[in-house]
Amino acid sequence: AAFCCILIPSVNCSNDEICFFSLQPNVQPTFGFLFDIDGVLVRGKTPIPAAKNAFQKLVNPQGQFLVPVVFVTNAGNCLRQKKADQLSHILGVPVNQVMMSHSPLRMFKRYHDKCVLVSGQGPLLDIAKYVGFYHPITIDMLRETYPLLDMVDHDRRPKILDYPPPVICKLPMYSVVLFGEPVRWETNLQLIIDVLLTNGYPGNPHHQANYPHIPVLACNMDLVWVAEAQSPRFGHGTFMVCLENIYKKITGKELKYEALMGKPSELTYHYAEHLIRTQATERQWEKPIQTLYAIGDNLMTDIYGANLYNCYLEEKNSRKVSQDDEIENPWESELASATATSCRSVLVCTGVYNPHTEVPADTRESITETVFHGHRDFRFDPALVEPVHIVPDVCAAVELIFQLENFTSDQSNRTS
Repeated sequence: AAFCCILIPSVNCSNDEICFFSLQPNVQPTFGFLFDIDGVLVRGKTPIPAAKNAFQKLVNPQGQFLVPVVFVTNAGNCLRQKKADQLSHILGVPVNQVMMSHSPLRMFKRYHDKCVLVSGQGPLLDIAKYVGFYHPITIDMLRETYPLLDMVDHDRRPKILDYPPPVICKLPMYSVVLFGEPVRWETNLQLIIDVLLTNGYPGNPHHQANYPHIPVLACNMDLVWVAEAQSPRFGHGTFMVCLENIYKKITGKELKYEALMGKPSELTYHYAEHLIRTQATERQWEKPIQTLYAIGDNLMTDIYGANLYNCYLEEKNSRKVSQDDEIENPWESELASATATSCRSVLVCTGVYNPHTEVPADTRESITETVFHGHRDFRFDPALVEPVHIVPDVCAAVELIFQLENFTSDQSNRTS
C-alpha cells in the first residue's frame, strides 16, 4: 500500500534530543533499547564491526529509529553533542539520543546556583554549565587561587615567598561534583580532600570535626573500561576508590555520597526511561513502553544496573503507591513515575566480558566473575550480575530482541 511520509520537526524536544516524527502509520513498538557504547559499539575510537549492521536494522529509509533508543554511556569527559556526532559517524545513522553519566545532574537543581568544585577532564566548565551549574570551579582554578595546596610534583611547587597563602576563602564551595577521572590524580585527590576537610574553605586548616562533609555527587563508577589495549584500563571508579580510602585513612570515617550516577545506579536507568518515554511521545506512539532492553559488555555496570532497575520496577509495580507515601529516593520527585514493567539485561562478548569461547547454551555456566568490581555502596548479589541473555555481539542482540518481541524491521513500511 502506498503512503506519504512527512518529517516534521518537533517543537517539544528536550535539550538532550533532536526529534522528528512521521505521519506514516505503522506498528507501534512497546519496547525500547538502552545501548552501552564502549565495548558494545566501539573499542576506544575503533568501531566494532557488528555495530553498523545492527543499526541498519533499527532505522527506516528516512533515517528514523523504528523503536525508542537511548545510548547510555558512563563517559562524562565530553559534551553530549560531541559523543552523538562521533556515534553518527561510526554507525552511519543520525544519533541524538545520547545520555552521558552526568546527564542526571540536571535534576539536582538545588545545587545549580551554588559554587561547586568540579573534577575530571575535558571541557569541564562547559559540561558543568550545560547540565545546569551556574558557578563551577575547576581543580585548576582552585590550584591557581591556592598554589601552596598542590605540593606532590616538585617541579610544579611554587616559590614560597612569591605566594603567601590566603587567610580565608571568600567563596565557599557547597558541593563537590566528580565528573570523571582526572589527568593529575595526586592534585585532584589533595584538593578535594582539602575542600572536604575545611567545609568548603580550602584556605583554612583541616578540621576533622566537619562531618558529615559537604555533599559529593559522583558520575561514572566504572572501575575499569575497555579501549584498544588488550586488558581493561583504569576508570573513574578506581579514582573514587583512592579518594574514599584516603579520606577514611585521614578521618577514620566513610566518605559519603549525596548521589551516585552513571550505571549501575537506579537513578541513571530512571532518567534513561524518561528519555525513552519522551521519544515515544514525540513520535506519537500511544502504546506505553513496557520493556527496556539494556545491552552492555560489563557485568558490574551494565548487567548489574539493568537487573537492579528491573528489581526496582518489579517492586514498584507490585505495590500501589499513593501520593501520600514517602518518596524513598529524592530524585524520583523530579521525573514522572516509571511506566516500564521490566528491564532485561543483554550481555555482549565484545568488551570487558569476553569468554573467548562459544556462547554456552546455559548462560549461568559462563558467569565466572568472583571479585566484585562494583562500587563500595552497591551490595554484591550474584543474581544481579547474571544476564538474562548472552550474545556474541550487538547485531545478534538486536536480532534476538526483535525475535522476542515479534518485531521486524519492515514493520515501518506497514500501514495500520
